[in-house]
Amino acid sequence: MRDYWALLLAVIGAALFAVLATTPPGPRGVDAPVAEFSAERAMTDVQEIGGAPHPTGSVDNARVRTWAIERLRGLGLWVRTTVNPMSAKGAAGLVKWSGDATVRPVVNIIATLPGRDPAAPALVLMAHYDSVWGSPGAADDGAGVASILEIVRALKAGPQPLRDVIVLLTDGEELGLEGGRAFFRADPERARTGVIVNFETRGGGGRAAMFETGHDNGGMMRLFAGAVGHPSATSLSVLIYELLPNDTDYTPAKALGIPGFNFAFIGRSGLYHSPLATPANLDRGALQDMGAQGLDIARALATVSTLPQKAPNLVFFDAFSWFLVIYSPVVGWLVLGIAALLLAAAATRGKARWRDLIRGVVALLLLVVVAGAALYLVNLVSGADGKVNYYDRLAAIPRLQAQALLLCAAALSAVMALFHRASDGIGTRLGVALPLLLAGVAVQIMAPTAAFIIAWPVLLAGIAAATTAFAPRFGTSTTVAAAVVGVGYLGGFAFFLMQGVGPTMPFAAVVPLAASAILLWPLLPARRRLGWLGAAALLVVAIAIALWVRLDPIAPSVATYSLHHKVRIASPGGAFGPVQTPSR
Repeated sequence: MRDYWALLLAVIGAALFAVLATTPPGPRGVDAPVAEFSAERAMTDVQEIGGAPHPTGSVDNARVRTWAIERLRGLGLWVRTTVNPMSAKGAAGLVKWSGDATVRPVVNIIATLPGRDPAAPALVLMAHYDSVWGSPGAADDGAGVASILEIVRALKAGPQPLRDVIVLLTDGEELGLEGGRAFFRADPERARTGVIVNFETRGGGGRAAMFETGHDNGGMMRLFAGAVGHPSATSLSVLIYELLPNDTDYTPAKALGIPGFNFAFIGRSGLYHSPLATPANLDRGALQDMGAQGLDIARALATVSTLPQKAPNLVFFDAFSWFLVIYSPVVGWLVLGIAALLLAAAATRGKARWRDLIRGVVALLLLVVVAGAALYLVNLVSGADGKVNYYDRLAAIPRLQAQALLLCAAALSAVMALFHRASDGIGTRLGVALPLLLAGVAVQIMAPTAAFIIAWPVLLAGIAAATTAFAPRFGTSTTVAAAVVGVGYLGGFAFFLMQGVGPTMPFAAVVPLAASAILLWPLLPARRRLGWLGAAALLVVAIAIALWVRLDPIAPSVATYSLHHKVRIASPGGAFGPVQTPSR
């Protein structure tokens, strides 16, 4: 019975930590101090921007542009616009939306808040003010534009910045970064851009994360770690984003070697490019999260005497948003080395048998194979075996996350039934950890900024195992504490991972599952029948969710232009006529 209570305590504690890691802060009200970010103040701007769809070239796009210019002038900034020709690719995209082949220009808004030293490299705050066809764009990118306006207001409430702060509101981002490419191709301000902070979204809520930096981010990330009060950022996210075929307005700047930070929130994914992406549906906590982090780093960049120079990339991750853990990649070897020593000490003290070690290794490898196969196959059952509407899959992400969690739990329960025995010594426990230790070494060699997601759980497992071997009285409590912290962090990571790649690569969840398994294994009850029954029940529920997703009608939130039939969506003023949208 004691084992059940220990496991229950570990699971509940880990769940609470995971919720902490994935929940945005509450929005600050209009009565917040003038030098701080207030989501409620920013929402006034979101209401103006997100009142109606405003794609490039439309009447409402012009309305938003006129309003933004006056808003920036009202903040005391000097404002200009640049009119840029649209590329053939951008024009083709606009024709797909509107059916109108009229050539339309791309108009960027560029505003300057003067600093004390106009010769110093400038800080650029960037977002796009256009929306896609058929979506009000309250989040994408009304939230980004509103964040910048509130950040500028807060900066003006304090001492004058050392360097100029340039606000760049681009047009045509949704048509292929048209405005951003035009600015970084030829605008005179490009030459004096020292650093960029870009704001984006892919959804309507959730935690806002700093997910991309410039190359050689060491100096900039040390400034970020000291400046941002409640950060959400990992070097693994930066690496993953570099491997994905995704772009933002920061992409052309990064290609030029300009350092920067890219923020976005991706929760409530069904609202991405959705006709339901209205101000009323925007998560104000997400807006607060993005704006507060953006203000912290913008204030630091605007006031630092010399912008940090390029330095080798660092490893970093936030500790449940309390602070940023940051260190040189070489420290990863120290973490893995200490973990290896602790595991070896525990094996020696506990007189681990080779057959138990081998059984543990086989158990973890089988868990990875079984879970990966289940995640892939049941995802096919959910509808991924044929053509899907991308936006419909985004709307299904909460159910797909639950499906993945149940399948991971089912795989762990089944492997427990096969391999976990009451008579096991410490050998099986250490064997389960051994493949992760070796995987951590491999990742440390190939991608050192990503190795922390494996190295730290292995270290926690080593601490728990060594405590159990050398101080058995504290073994259970230490194991529970290690599981609470480690599985809690991994649960939050898995939540964001499934939001990002879950609809197409659900098997990616085997990484946090395997790392969690080495922490939970010592607490699992040695009950074979219970394990099989639990695995079967969890699998049935997961398949039921998959069938629900598959058979559910297409979500009302899907992007208008993604539907296969003709629609008519006209913004006020009748900017465009009938639309022939692409097939599903």
